[in-house]
Amino acid sequence: MPGPLDGIRVIDVSAMVSGPLATMILGDQGADVIKVEPPGVGDLVRAFGTRRGGVPAIFATTNRNKRSIVLDLKSTRGRVLLERLVASADVFVQNFRPGAVERMGIGESVLRAIKPDLVYVSISGFGERGPYVAKRVYDPIVQALSGLATIQADAATGRPRMMRTIVPDKLTAITAAQAITAALVARERTGVGQHVRLAMLDATVAFLWPEGMASHTFLDNDEEDWRPNRVRDLIYETSDGYITVGVVSDAEWRGLVRVLEQPELLDDERFRTPSRREKNAEARMRLTADALRTRTSREWLERLDAEEVPCAPVVTRDELLTHPQIVANELLVESTHPRAGRMRQPRPAARFEATPAAIRRPAPVHGEHTDEVLGELGCSSSEIADLRTAGVVS
Repeated sequence: MPGPLDGIRVIDVSAMVSGPLATMILGDQGADVIKVEPPGVGDLVRAFGTRRGGVPAIFATTNRNKRSIVLDLKSTRGRVLLERLVASADVFVQNFRPGAVERMGIGESVLRAIKPDLVYVSISGFGERGPYVAKRVYDPIVQALSGLATIQADAATGRPRMMRTIVPDKLTAITAAQAITAALVARERTGVGQHVRLAMLDATVAFLWPEGMASHTFLDNDEEDWRPNRVRDLIYETSDGYITVGVVSDAEWRGLVRVLEQPELLDDERFRTPSRREKNAEARMRLTADALRTRTSREWLERLDAEEVPCAPVVTRDELLTHPQIVANELLVESTHPRAGRMRQPRPAARFEATPAAIRRPAPVHGEHTDEVLGELGCSSSEIADLRTAGVVS
């Protein structure tokens, strides 16, 4: 069965992660995504990371369900071919630094003249104006500027820390995919395409704000932050490993107290209400941590589950692969990449009852579909050969 975006064509000239992951989500949901790459290496993600058969794992899992065509957009003939692709498209995605697409001759106004109802998407690091507009940007730069590194600061020293996964890149991708589908819905209703602009910085700050910036939300607020950034995290050491335990409601707190066999905590004024427990989080978590060191993870988890206290083991990456809940969700699927061989990756997370998302094709080899896509544009074999000889395509 076709996916919910079947019939939508996306031209993707983005690279790295934020743009390609966004268009991968659209491809999973049935869109025809044509990945336009430059000659040579192509998308720089092809050049690094764990790989097999010349295919990096990160590229394989952020560029599935796409076709790859190589176009030299610095050449006039390459830009003309891109314009012909855009004429058949619904969405165009780019994540060059602001101003670059205008210099290349593929800015929004140029492409809209070719396809008036085009959804044109510009992903940038910091936006289109301001002191950082021309700066090069990667995920750690946004982690630093957004406050994320400070929120992750070491509880003991206060030293800022980076997340060990590229949160801003991936979060921007998810935000972009949602924004694109919203723009397509608006176009369906009005017949009008639009320019969607998204900065990694904006997406990340918006994501962090609800609880990460709670103390900065209300203006004219003299109350102190009840939960300072340097409070310890929710990882607790047991006698043989690590677990996490989180309580919010009074019922959950009473259950935890019973599990810890410390009934005196119920009469402790610091912990009588959810707000007091939050205000005194450091003391509460220290007491919990001291108690949890005395038994095994399995013993504690059984006791906590019996009292309906939210908890889970802290699993390793190896353990994740066979965890019963992951298996029950049928989350991880195996397939065979024509060059990399057998591989494992998550299925599309959202499950559509009537129009299922699916992994329909593996990540493409650089320029794998150049001839196929050009043929769909009406280019003859001799014309394609001439373009290849001229270095316009490969």
